[in-house]
Amino acid sequence: MTLLRWNPWMEIGTLQRQINSLLEDTTVVSTLFDKDFIKFPPTELEETEDALHLKLELPGMSAKDLDIQVTEKAVYISGERKSETKNEDKGTTKSEFYYGKFQRVIPLSVRIQNNNVTADYKDGILNLTLPKAEEAKNTVVKVNLA
Repeated sequence: MTLLRWNPWMEIGTLQRQINSLLEDTTVVSTLFDKDFIKFPPTELEETEDALHLKLELPGMSAKDLDIQVTEKAVYISGERKSETKNEDKGTTKSEFYYGKFQRVIPLSVRIQNNNVTADYKDGILNLTLPKAEEAKNTVVKVNLA
């Protein structure tokens, strides 16, 4: 019987080659991304002393395609990116763009004044300013030690 030394790095290299060959087949990748993954816009949420600032990437969409609802505890965003149909007789078109409907609920860490929300949509970026409710603002209280 021959004793062989096991090298885990060889197996990782084999796995990486298999994944690379799988991803080279564009039909497999498009099938995976069309059916199995949920698509929604990426967000960025920044908290300041007075407000929450929410940014969403929504390239290629117009404001009329968006529905934004804000409660005291969450932001609900839905929309639809519609496909531009082009009929060309020559060539093949491959697209990685996602067309269709999406929904996203973003829970908020503090209560906000949902009647004072301001929005700005420019160059595919939606900026929402969500002012904090008075009770949600940090107040400093001095603690006396006995």
